Amino acid sequence: MSTTAGIGTFTFRPLDPVKEAALLHGWVTHAKAAFWMMQDAKPEDVERAYLEIAADEHHHALLGLLGGEPAFLMERYDPAHRELVGLYEPEPGDVGMHFLVPPTDTPVHGFTKAVITAVMAHLFEDPATARVVVEPDVRNKAVHTLNEAVGFVAAREIRKPEKQALLSFCTRERFEKAVAA
Repeated sequence: MSTTAGIGTFTFRPLDPVKEAALLHGWVTHAKAAFWMMQDAKPEDVERAYLEIAADEHHHALLGLLGGEPAFLMERYDPAHRELVGLYEPEPGDVGMHFLVPPTDTPVHGFTKAVITAVMAHLFEDPATARVVVEPDVRNKAVHTLNEAVGFVAAREIRKPEKQALLSFCTRERFEKAVAA
């Protein structure tokens, strides 16, 4: 649970891929979610993708809720087993993360920054998490800015099968310092 003044309290719960496939489909296929790389997905493709995640012991999808209503998507993964295998040397306590804020007709100033802050706080609630690892597309300047705002430091560009990515890391200490500022 994470509270942001002027926005509210975020909570998290596991995603139900069957019940929430239609909701997610609207989110991941929207033009705003181009870097999610599911623009042409059909509802059944989205359901299948998230059923695979639900069955994977190294990858988890969560819904972020605001006032009990779905507000964003978060994925947590083990980079030693998913996404980054062979692309960097994982350290004990590394946790990979993705997040997606859906489109809205009524944007709230600071909402996306509040979401990434809540996601990071949620990940660091686990005392085993020492460092969060992300690999956004190098062209996604908006997310690079958000990542920096919560303490991420870019390490280097890496080539993934689906994209050129910017490998970045955020330790617990860097996160705490960034959000205290």
